[in-house]
Amino acid sequence: MQIKSILVQQQPEKPLSLPAPDTPVDYQTHPSRYRHWKLSFEGAVARLVADFDENAGLRPGYKLKLNSYDLGVDIELNDAVNRIRFEHPEVRTVVLTSARDKVFCSGANIFMLGLSSHAWKVNFCKFTNETRNGLEDSSRYSGLKFLAAVNGACAGGGYELALACDEIILVDDRNSAVSLPEVPLLGVLPGTGGLTRVTDKRHVRHDLADIFCTTAEGVRGQKAVDWRLVDEVVRPAQFAARVQERALQLAEGSDRPAGARGVELTPLERTIEADALRYSAVNVEIDRARRIATLTVKAPAAPVEGEIAAIEAQGAAWYPLRLARELEDAILLLRTNEPDIGTWLLRTEGKAEHVRSMDAALLAHGGHWFVRETVGYLRRTFSRLDVSSRSLFALIEQGSCFVGSLLELALACDRSYQLALPDDPSSAPTIEVAETNFGLYPMATGQSRLGRRFYDEAPALAAVRARAGEPLDAASAFALGLVTSNPDDIDWPDEIRLAIEERVAMSPDALTGMEANLRFNGPETMFTRIFGRLTAWQNWIFQRPNAVGEKGALKVYGKGDRAAFDFNRV
Repeated sequence: MQIKSILVQQQPEKPLSLPAPDTPVDYQTHPSRYRHWKLSFEGAVARLVADFDENAGLRPGYKLKLNSYDLGVDIELNDAVNRIRFEHPEVRTVVLTSARDKVFCSGANIFMLGLSSHAWKVNFCKFTNETRNGLEDSSRYSGLKFLAAVNGACAGGGYELALACDEIILVDDRNSAVSLPEVPLLGVLPGTGGLTRVTDKRHVRHDLADIFCTTAEGVRGQKAVDWRLVDEVVRPAQFAARVQERALQLAEGSDRPAGARGVELTPLERTIEADALRYSAVNVEIDRARRIATLTVKAPAAPVEGEIAAIEAQGAAWYPLRLARELEDAILLLRTNEPDIGTWLLRTEGKAEHVRSMDAALLAHGGHWFVRETVGYLRRTFSRLDVSSRSLFALIEQGSCFVGSLLELALACDRSYQLALPDDPSSAPTIEVAETNFGLYPMATGQSRLGRRFYDEAPALAAVRARAGEPLDAASAFALGLVTSNPDDIDWPDEIRLAIEERVAMSPDALTGMEANLRFNGPETMFTRIFGRLTAWQNWIFQRPNAVGEKGALKVYGKGDRAAFDFNRV
């Protein structure tokens, strides 16, 4: 079966339209509610089996035929991987495969993309990128390995999912192939890192990659191995045994504990209101008239447990993990459900000593699997801030606790304002740099946010490190370059109001491009190429008539019409 014919089979029986969503997207789920993935465990190996329910799309108007996916499929995938990370520490290798005959995954659902708004497509691609990047993050930092057992045709986003795994084994049945057919068939790019991983990760020679990415039928068999598109091809009779053998071999190189007890990811305690999101450690207030959201992160209410026994006893209620989960959920809900709220104000409140106790526990027990996974969750959540197409301002006011790990919130922002109280210095808000700010939460560039801020210049970083652990008032923080502005209590209201009003009045498109370029000023990595270069081009292509015009390739695909291209190269 050819990849091209598989994609054609996704054609609906009659023209469909995608109605405006009448309910917000929710990123919280549970394996008991999965419609698309089957999750099982056998010792050190977990299996995630793709069996997408074609009638369970996140929105009406399309069918998820042939294991094609939409945002709902990836919400389940993200949940499943998190549950493997925390609830099953004995798992060292995750095998991703398919329950469908001769089909691994035919990629993102084409008709969903054709019917969706531009904003929906972009947010969909961003979340799928973060999910796949998360597989590689866990492989690098947590010893959790991923093996793609490609037991059928593997196209587009399906191959991009396989590319995010540590290794790919392809069934050699003279039929199954891997392909990236987006350019020749749809007039768009592989939107989930495919172009970048083919070169940066798998080191496919660029001329062979050029042929591969412009050939809809894909590559199969030994040729796929020779071109480095997969690691191994195995005949059907030996496929299952070889996948199991290789999964166990990968597991041998992991240090995830075989005998540890997992931590159940219990449901988040949250309240969703018309203009607010409320959690135990995070509050979000939305001002629709001003088009701003205020995210307030609360410090731990008491010192954070520092002994492993007490940490394990807390489980999902342990503050650092609870914070990571709640902040992630708030970011995702705002990004998807509130596209008109373009400026986020980040605040903190609570006691600095309680944040210090959290950081002390994270650093003291960084080798423990549960603490390591929690740091990973925080790292990935902070990274979601970095790639959110929103203006981020930190407001450091009385009662703030931008200390250590919580200082990362301010360092992630485009600007930070710290209130000065020259007439009442004992009440003035302070910030505090800690060891956690020097590399515990690297960005996509591999830099710390302090390193990014100061271009890794040794004198500036040395000056900041010399003041680590010291509460810094507005004048001191400003002198070190840690905040953007330090207005006093007389100027504060007007300066903050004007800064916000000016920001929300600017073009969101221009701001998104500007912010992304300024936030990632460090070394280019595979991740920054995916989120920067590749995503920026896809964002542009998603708006071009050649892709989404009335006769654009994405619009006419599957209807029997030929795309009408404007052949003027821009």
